[in-house]
Amino acid sequence: MVMKRPVPWVSPLLCLTVLLGGVYYAAVEAGPSLHTVGFAACLLLLVGVDVLDQRVPPIVLLGGRIALYIAVNALDVSGVSRVLFVLVPFTAYFAFGRRTAIVLGSACIAALTAAFTLLVPNWQVRSEYVSDLVMFSLGIVLAITMASVAVREREARVRLEGTMREVEALSAAQERNRLAREIHDSLGHHLTAIGIQLERAATFSDLDPKAAQDALSNARWSADRALTEVRQSVRALGRQPFRLTDALNELIEHLNNDSLAISLDVTGDERDRPLASLTAVYRAAQEALTNACRHSDATEVRLVLAYEDTRASLIVIDDGRGFDLREGFGLRGMRERIAHIGGRLELASAPGRTTVSVTVPW
Repeated sequence: MVMKRPVPWVSPLLCLTVLLGGVYYAAVEAGPSLHTVGFAACLLLLVGVDVLDQRVPPIVLLGGRIALYIAVNALDVSGVSRVLFVLVPFTAYFAFGRRTAIVLGSACIAALTAAFTLLVPNWQVRSEYVSDLVMFSLGIVLAITMASVAVREREARVRLEGTMREVEALSAAQERNRLAREIHDSLGHHLTAIGIQLERAATFSDLDPKAAQDALSNARWSADRALTEVRQSVRALGRQPFRLTDALNELIEHLNNDSLAISLDVTGDERDRPLASLTAVYRAAQEALTNACRHSDATEVRLVLAYEDTRASLIVIDDGRGFDLREGFGLRGMRERIAHIGGRLELASAPGRTTVSVTVPW
């Protein structure tokens, strides 16, 4: 698979630098000539070849580059264009991989050595040629290293993007699961209660009109709560912040009446707390208040909510007649929700005092 070069600016920049260096040398030392014109034309053509990258087969691009590098060196009177050959392994790395780049880089060093041997007698004892060969070899090594770093950085970025997509997908799945649990715990609860109360109203409509009327009243209350919670869920989907204290006060305001007094004591600060923990506490309070209002004949309910550094705790106490801890509509869902986030739920019930205690971690 052909890899798009992560650093496409390197080759054009080096070609333009060589062009400026060669033209300057020709103007100052050798004087303008047709060689200089051809030299400049070949370098500009190389810049154009880099623009065509990824549009023609890699082997054709590599062959074209090498041919132009040779032509530029043949027309160059300054000798500076020799550095262009470091681009051979550099560009080959992205198209053909590390091994091919090393082979081509070694071939470039061997070719320069052979050229010195054929064209420069006793070059081995001339420091300027030995220095040129050493610097050229270092350039080849640095070019391959730079290409390797660029490829690894690109691969790491691709992996990071893939991981981020996976995290987003996981977050979306978790959000769907959370909403499903919300629907199960809130709407499911109320719709079941509405069904039970309507069935009760139908049964007692002739035998006990008052009981039937109470059942209808309870069904209307459950429908109202279901609608309220749907609106709360819509606000949550709109990313409006969920405030547990405000939600509890709203719930208490709806439930308070002449025959039932509900109070809330709050300590600590709920800012920047996990939504899952706050929602779990709210659902536990909702279930406890529902049981107190509809099943226990309580006249007073007290809620004590504490925000601490590592956890939140809620205690709900009512003075009702109590209930069987093995029963109680919604208790299993409450336990599952609290346990899911590593929290703890404790229940104690006796005539005159029922206590629901919830602790959730941050």
